Amino acid sequence: MVSSTVFQSPRFSFSSATKSTAKPITTTTAAVHFPIRACSSTEAAGSIKTHHRRPADENIRDEARRQSSGNHHGFSAVYVPFNADPSSTESYSLDEIVYRSRSGGLLDVSHDLDALKKYDGQYWRSLFDSRVGKTTWPYGSGVWSKKEWVLPEIDSDDIVSAFEGNSNLFWAERFGKQFLGMNDLWVKHCGISHTGSFKDLGMTVLVSQVNRLRKMNRPVVGVGCASTGDTSAALSAYCAAAGIPSIVFLPANRISIAQLVQPIANGAFVLSLDTDFDGCMQLIREVTAELPIYLANSLNSLRLEGQKTAAIEILQQFDWEVPDWVIVPGGNLGNIYAFYKGFHMCKELGLVDRIPRLVCAQAANANPLYLHYKSGWGEFKPVKANTTFASAIQIGDPVSIDRAVYALKNSDGIVEEATEEELMDATAKADSTGMFICPHTGVALTALFKLRESGVIRPTDRTVVVSTAHGLKFTQSKIDYHSKDIPDIACRFANPPVQVKADFGSVMDVLKKYLLSRDPRC
Repeated sequence: MVSSTVFQSPRFSFSSATKSTAKPITTTTAAVHFPIRACSSTEAAGSIKTHHRRPADENIRDEARRQSSGNHHGFSAVYVPFNADPSSTESYSLDEIVYRSRSGGLLDVSHDLDALKKYDGQYWRSLFDSRVGKTTWPYGSGVWSKKEWVLPEIDSDDIVSAFEGNSNLFWAERFGKQFLGMNDLWVKHCGISHTGSFKDLGMTVLVSQVNRLRKMNRPVVGVGCASTGDTSAALSAYCAAAGIPSIVFLPANRISIAQLVQPIANGAFVLSLDTDFDGCMQLIREVTAELPIYLANSLNSLRLEGQKTAAIEILQQFDWEVPDWVIVPGGNLGNIYAFYKGFHMCKELGLVDRIPRLVCAQAANANPLYLHYKSGWGEFKPVKANTTFASAIQIGDPVSIDRAVYALKNSDGIVEEATEEELMDATAKADSTGMFICPHTGVALTALFKLRESGVIRPTDRTVVVSTAHGLKFTQSKIDYHSKDIPDIACRFANPPVQVKADFGSVMDVLKKYLLSRDPRC
C-alpha cells in the first residue's frame, strides 16, 4: 500500500488552535457597488447596479467574474472565542483550519460591525430585498444574497451554491384557527431546500470556504461529518457539486432510509457505525484531529453563518416587521443560536429595533437543554438520548449547549419538550390541514400548543414555527402512525385507508356514511 506524506506531516494539526501570525488573505468579490462614504436611505436604491442581459456565450459565473470590482469593500470577519471577555485579543483568520479556542471553548465568526455600520439599516434592507429571486451569481441564493454578512472576503468564483434559502413562509391559517385559536401563525419551511432540510443553508458556506482553502493549497483532502441524517445529505450534495470528497459517519439503523440514501447517491464515503450520534461525533472529532479532513459539524462556526440567514429571511418576508415568537426544534443546538445571531445582527445594524422571543423545542427522549432550563440554568448534564421519531435531534450531549443558553438568555427565551405521542399527534394535526411536516416540526408545534395552553403565547401574537426538514424524509413514521402501528401511542388522529369491496353498492354505502359524518345535510 502506498503511503502519502499528507497523512504523516506534523504540520497538519487540527486538534488545537494557535494564534495566527499570518495576515488574512483578502480577495475581490463580484459584489454590488459600495460607495466610499456612508450611504443614506434615499441613496440606497441608486447604489445598486442594474445589469443588461449577459452575452449568450457567457454563464452566470463568467458574468460575475467579469464584473468583479478591484476595489475592496472593507468588510471582514474572523474567528474569535465564543462569548469572549471584551479584553480578549485572540482571533484567527477564516482561512485557518481551527475549531476551538486556545482554552478549548467554541469559536464564533465575528464581523467588523464598524465597517458594516457605515451603511444604514435602510441601505441593507434595500440591498437584500433587491437580490431576492434573482439569478445573478451568487445572489440568487437566500444565503449569498447576504454575502457581506456571511463570508465577506470570499471570491464569488469559489462559492458552491444550489441557490438555497428563499424558503416559503407559510401562513398556517386553518391550523392556527382550528387548533390554537391563532390568526397570525406562520411556518418557515426551511425543509423546502436543495436536499430537503435547513442544513443546506450552513453547508453552502462551509463547503465554499473549503473550496477556497483547497484552491489555496491548504491541507484539506476531504470534508467529514457525524450525522443523524440531514447534515450528511447536505454535506454530500455540496461536496459532490464542488468535486470534493465527503466522509460521513452515521449511527447504524437510527436514521430513515430516505436520509441514508442521500449521501450514498451523492457519492459520499459512508461509514455505518454501531453507536449513536454522540458516539459518531466523538469519533469524527478524533479522526479530524489526525487526518486532513475538514470537520463539517456545527462545532464548526462557519455553518451558523449560513443558518442565521433564515432569521434575516423571516424579517424580509414580514417587510422587516419583527414577529413576537420564533420556535425552533433543538438537537445539537447550533440552529437556535444561529437564529438569535441573525436577528441580533439585524437589530445591531439598524434594520429592526428589537428581536423576537425564541423558544427551543426538544424531544422528551433527548432533552438535555430542557432539563438544564428547568433547573434554572444550573450545572449542565448530558443525557443518554433515547429513540425518538424526531431522529435528527436525538442528541444527548449537544456541541452548542453554550451557544443555545446564550441565545435563550439574551432573547428572554423558553425551552419546552414533546413526548413521542405529543409530537406525532401534532404532526398529524398539521398534516390534516394541508401541511406535510417532519417529526421535528411536530416537536416545535407541541411547544406551541403548551405555551398557548399556559397563556404565555397569546392568540394575537405573531408566531413563527421553524420547520427544519421535508416530511418526505420521514414517511415511515407517518405510515406507522396512520396504521396505528406504534406501541404505547393511541394515534388518535390516524386516517387509515378503508377496505371496501370493489362493487358499486359497497362503495356508495361507505361514501354516504363518510359524507354524513362530515356534513349531516348530505
